[in-house]
Amino acid sequence: MPRFGYLIYFPTILQCAWPRIGRARGAEGIDGRPADAALRAMVLSDTHLLGAVGGHWFDKLRREWQMERAFQTALWLLRPEIVFILGDIFDEGKWSSQKHWEDDVRRFHRMFRHSADTELVVLVGNHDIGFHYEMDWFKLQRFEKVFNASSTRIVTKKGVNFLLVNSVALHGDGCPICQSVEKELIKLSRDLNCSLQNSQPGGGVTDGCEGSQLYPPTAPVMLQHYPLYRVSDAGCTGQDAAPPEERHLLFREKYDVLSKEASQRLLQWFKPRLVLSGHTHSGCEVVHDNKYPEVSVPSFSWRNRNNPSFILFPNQRVTFLLQLYALIVHSQQSASLMFH
Repeated sequence: MPRFGYLIYFPTILQCAWPRIGRARGAEGIDGRPADAALRAMVLSDTHLLGAVGGHWFDKLRREWQMERAFQTALWLLRPEIVFILGDIFDEGKWSSQKHWEDDVRRFHRMFRHSADTELVVLVGNHDIGFHYEMDWFKLQRFEKVFNASSTRIVTKKGVNFLLVNSVALHGDGCPICQSVEKELIKLSRDLNCSLQNSQPGGGVTDGCEGSQLYPPTAPVMLQHYPLYRVSDAGCTGQDAAPPEERHLLFREKYDVLSKEASQRLLQWFKPRLVLSGHTHSGCEVVHDNKYPEVSVPSFSWRNRNNPSFILFPNQRVTFLLQLYALIVHSQQSASLMFH
């Protein structure tokens, strides 16, 4: 990395540190044995790499240089074991030609290059494959091929289950992609529930669990592009929240947030211990049904906000803590949350 890139973001990111998870509470695993060392996870969202149609060459150069320098500096200083990007990787994936798509992908791999010690996991967003009415199998499979993974799946790391959801396909209207994603979600819900049942004292293969895939017996962390249903950002506060004049604007179901019905299905199927989402470009912390916390992650692009952010997320099977850092040169803003 050129030294000048370090000099720009080094002072700010140097102030970031992995939050410590105490071992006094929640430090034992489900089976009573000592829990694994906390997994160092980093989460960002909505990078929106500009495309050939709507992106001016200088704006593209400047924004991508900023994101690349910030990301590479964060990798060098913080050494995360896994990085999640919560969709809208590209700005024009929904309509880009194959030639322009390949150019966008090449630039993404250059900007977000990483060592073998760090796993990069990418989720799909509406700008990657189009809104529900624009998406098709070609665009979805093109995205999945680039990142060599299904858009709906479970990633397990150090005993922590991360459920990745293709939230663009959760309109519930019976479209072929929607049916495929819902079928996969039902299977994953069954697998996780069977894993929990199998871990109970005297547990074994129970009715309906034959042939299910076993995962560590813990509730998942659910990651997706669209937030779960909420009326607006009126209850959101902090430097990373939407501007005050925008917080009371009502969200549209299936466009700004998931529908009430889809949100409730996900919560009932998976009972996640945490939900992480993007899409709005602003930060927000909400609790659904008084027990399911959700954090909306701000955009990582300076084109979308003046204080792009990322989350540091040390995570054990029982306990996790979130620390959000805003990338403002010459200053640092942070907030933390801890859950058991």
